[in-house]
Formats: sequence, C-alpha cells, structure tokens
Amino acid sequence: MQELRSKSWDEFGAAEAPHMDFIITVCDNAAGEVCPHWPGHPMSAHWGFEDPAAALVNSVEEKRAVFNRIFRQITARMNIFISLPLHLLEKNAIQREIHAIGGTAV
Repeated sequence: MQELRSKSWDEFGAAEAPHMDFIITVCDNAAGEVCPHWPGHPMSAHWGFEDPAAALVNSVEEKRAVFNRIFRQITARMNIFISLPLHLLEKNAIQREIHAIGGTAV
C-alpha cells in the first residue's frame, strides 16, 4: 500500500502513463477546471462529491459519518457503472451513461 498516494493529473498525461479507458473526476472543486489532454482519448465524466475532509463538523464521529456518506455515494455510482453492459453499448451511449451516473442522486 505504500505506492498509493494522491497524484497530480499531470502524471497521467506523460508518455509513460498507464493506458486508461475512463477518467472520472470526483472533486467538486475540480468541476470548473479545464481537464488536461488525456493520452488515448479515454471517455471522461465528472461525478461531483462533497469533500469530506472540508466538512464543517464538531466531532470525530460527525467527520467519520461524512466520510462514510461520501463513501456510500461513490460505491453506489461505481456499482451502477460496473453494471453497464459495456460490451453491448456503442461509444456514444457509454459516454452518455457515465455522464448520467454523475447526476444520480445517491
């Protein structure tokens, strides 16, 4: 797990970056930013979530509750995504679906 860390998206624009089929941005603060050019032209969508680290709460328990709520929201959207019959859909339909998932109330 030591190799897990927060990364700048610049790392994924480099020539040696891993190939990606999908890019999903999740930070509400990033919604207005211009995304970089992604090598290989992966499909992309923005699924905005509240930043749980920025939640204004008074206790560790309340902070944990916010993190758990956001975790459940991400899990729900990912479950919708992995349920898509990607092998049956054309590229435009997949793009529409991943955008629609971002608007799913969870």
